Amino acid sequence: SVKMFWIDLEGHRIPYNRLGPGETGSQHTFARHVWVAVGHNGQDLGFFEAEPRPSIAVIDGVVKDDPPRRRRNPGLEKSTSDSWHGWDLPETAADAWAGEDWERPWSQEAISEGAASGVQQGTRGVHTEPAFEAELREFNIHLRDKATGEVRQLTTDGTAEDFYDGRFFWSPDGRRLIAMRTRRGGDRKVYYVESTPGDQLQPKLRNYDYLKPGDEIPQSRPRLFDIPALRQIEVLEELFPTPWSIDEMRWEADSSAFTFLYNQRGHTVMRVLSINAQTGDVRAIVNEECTTFFDYAAKTFLHAVKPEAEGGAASEFIWMSERDGWNHLYLIDALTGKVKNQITRGPWVVRGVVSVDDAARTLLLRVAGVDAAQDPYHVHFARVNFDGSGFTMLTRGDGTHEVVFSPGAGAYFIDTYSRADLPPVTELRRSSDGKLMLELERADWSPLLAAGWRAPERFVAKGRDGATDIYGLIHRPTNFDASRKYPVLEIIYAGPHDHHVPKGFRSFSQAMEVAELGFIVVQIDGMGTNWRSKAFHDVAWKNLRDAGFPDRIAWIKAAAAVHTEMDIVNGGRGVGIYGGSAGGQNSTAALLWHGDFYKAAFSDCGCHDNRMDKIWWNELWMSWPLGPWYEENSNAVNAGLLPDDCRLTLSVGEMDENVDPASTMQVVAALQKANKDFELIVIPGAGHGAAESPYGRRRRMDFFVRSLMGREPRWE
Repeated sequence: SVKMFWIDLEGHRIPYNRLGPGETGSQHTFARHVWVAVGHNGQDLGFFEAEPRPSIAVIDGVVKDDPPRRRRNPGLEKSTSDSWHGWDLPETAADAWAGEDWERPWSQEAISEGAASGVQQGTRGVHTEPAFEAELREFNIHLRDKATGEVRQLTTDGTAEDFYDGRFFWSPDGRRLIAMRTRRGGDRKVYYVESTPGDQLQPKLRNYDYLKPGDEIPQSRPRLFDIPALRQIEVLEELFPTPWSIDEMRWEADSSAFTFLYNQRGHTVMRVLSINAQTGDVRAIVNEECTTFFDYAAKTFLHAVKPEAEGGAASEFIWMSERDGWNHLYLIDALTGKVKNQITRGPWVVRGVVSVDDAARTLLLRVAGVDAAQDPYHVHFARVNFDGSGFTMLTRGDGTHEVVFSPGAGAYFIDTYSRADLPPVTELRRSSDGKLMLELERADWSPLLAAGWRAPERFVAKGRDGATDIYGLIHRPTNFDASRKYPVLEIIYAGPHDHHVPKGFRSFSQAMEVAELGFIVVQIDGMGTNWRSKAFHDVAWKNLRDAGFPDRIAWIKAAAAVHTEMDIVNGGRGVGIYGGSAGGQNSTAALLWHGDFYKAAFSDCGCHDNRMDKIWWNELWMSWPLGPWYEENSNAVNAGLLPDDCRLTLSVGEMDENVDPASTMQVVAALQKANKDFELIVIPGAGHGAAESPYGRRRRMDFFVRSLMGREPRWE
C-alpha cells in the first residue's frame, strides 16, 4: 500500500490519497507542486513534481529520485508566488480543490537535515566558515568546536513549548548566529470514521492535524547571538509582535545586518525588517500596511539587489505591492526605506518575476492586462529596467502565453500562445526586444471542427457597477440548434486566490462534457477573484459569500439578451450552478442569497463555514481575529434562507482531509432543523472532490437533468 503526500512550501507533508497494491488514482494539483509516495513501512518511494499538463507517475517500489528543492521558481533565485504556486489554470472548478491546502504552520518535525546541522543559508559573497557547528539538544542550542570537538551550551531557556527549532543562520564572518525559536501552537485534530477500509471489516477511526481559523499557531522569532562572547543580543519585537510567518531570511554579505520578511497574522501588515548585528536594533526597510489584506500567497516578491562591491551590504530591494491599486514592482532604498522609483505602473498587473539581472539592472516579467485590446487575464512576457525605463513587451499574439528560452544566454525564446477559441500558435522571437523571427507552427483544428466540436465563446459584459468588464465563457453542445431554448448551468469556483475561467485552448473540458446533455454551460470570473485591480479583489475581504454573484447574474442576463437560446427563466426552473470546495460553498450560497435567480445547486465538499476550514486560506480572506462576519458568511448559520422552490444536493467524501467533512454535515443539520428539503450524498472511502468520482459525476448530471429539464435521465 502507498500513501500520497503533498509537500507544502515549508516542507510539511499533507496527506492525500491512499492506494492499495496495484491500484491507481488521480489527483488534482498545480504545476510545480511536489508529491511524495510513501510505502507502508514509512519509506519514501518516489518524489514527483507536477507539470502543467496531465501526467502519469508509476510507483514500483524502487527509489529513484531525490526530493526536488522547494524553491519559488526552480532554476531562478527569486520569483513571485505566482510562479511559486505555478498555477496551471484549472480545467474546471474542481481542479483547484487540492491546491487549496497550500500551507500549514511549521512544525518541529519538519526540520530539514541541512538546517539542523547549521548549514550556511541565505548569504551572498565570500564568508568565513564558522568555527562552531550549532546543534540542538533538548530544545536548546549547543556549539561544537569543529577543531577540538568540545561542546559548549549556548542557551538554557528552550523548552518543549518554546524551543529552538534547528534553523540556524550564520553570519558570513562566523561571529554572529541567528537561531529561530518557536513557540508551539494548537494541536487541533480532525477525526473521521473510515467506514469501509479495504483491509478489514470493521471501520477505522482516523485523524489528522488541522488548524482552523482562530486557533493558536506556532510562532517563530529570530534570536541573535554573539558567538565569541557566547551571549545573546536582545532583539526587540515591537515591529514583529504577532507573526504568521517569518521568512526570506538573509545575512548581508558584510555581516552588518540580518534581514527577513515579516507577515503579521491577519495579513494586513507585511514588513521587511533588518536586525543590526552589533546592537540587535530592528528597523523597517519596507512597511506595508493594508486596510484589507496583503495577498502574500500570490503577490509576494522580495529581491535584495546585489551590491556592485563584492562583500558589501545590499543598498536596494525590489518589492511587490498593490499600494497604487494594481500589482506592481518598486525599487526601495535599503538605507532609508523610501521608494527610489516605481518600476512598473499602469492599470495592469505584474503576474510574476521570471528572472532578475542585477548586473544589467533588468527584470523579466510575466504581466497581464497591458494591452487593453486583449483579455486582461492573458499572460504575456515583458522586460523592464530597474528605474522603470525601457518597458518592452516581448510577446504580442492575442492569447495567453508560455515561453521557453534558448540555452546559454537565452538570446531567443519559443513563444506558444492560445485562447479558448484559438488553437496554439508557436513562434520564435528575439529576447532583447521580442522581434518575431519566425512562425514555427499554427495548430490545425479542422479535424475537431469536422467532428462537430464547438469552441467555447468568449463573452464580456458589465458587472454590478455598470462599468467593470466581466469575462467568461459560454459552452454549447455539439448538436446545438440556434432555434431551440437551452437551460443554463454555471460551473463556479470563486476562490480569491486566483482567477478560474480557462484562458488557453483545450480540446476537451468538463464544461463541454456537461453541455452535451443539452445545457448551455457558463464559466465567469466575478469580482473578488484575483489578478485584476486591488479594488476588484477586495470585494472578497470578510465577504466570501458574495462570490461575485452580482457580477455573475448581470453577465448571464446580458449573455441571454444577446443569445436568446439561453433560457434563464426555464419555465420557473431558473439557472443551475455547481462547484466543489470553495465552489461548494459558492454554489450553496447562490441559493441562500440569490434563490430568485439560481434554482438548483449541487455542492460538493464545501467549506460552508469558514471557521470550519483550514486556517491559512480562510484567515487570509476573512481576517483575524475572528468577528461576526464569519457567521454572516456561513452557509450553515444561514441555511434556513433556502427558498422552498430551490433544489439542493450536498455531497461529501467521508475521508476528506482538505475540508473537514463536518462542514457539510453542519449544513445538513441546519437544513433539517429548518425543515428544508434537500438531498445528501455521502461517498464512503472518498476524499476531497468526491463528486468527481464516476458515481459522483453521474449523480450530479442526473440531478440537473431532473431539476433543469424536468425529465428522468436515460443512460445508454
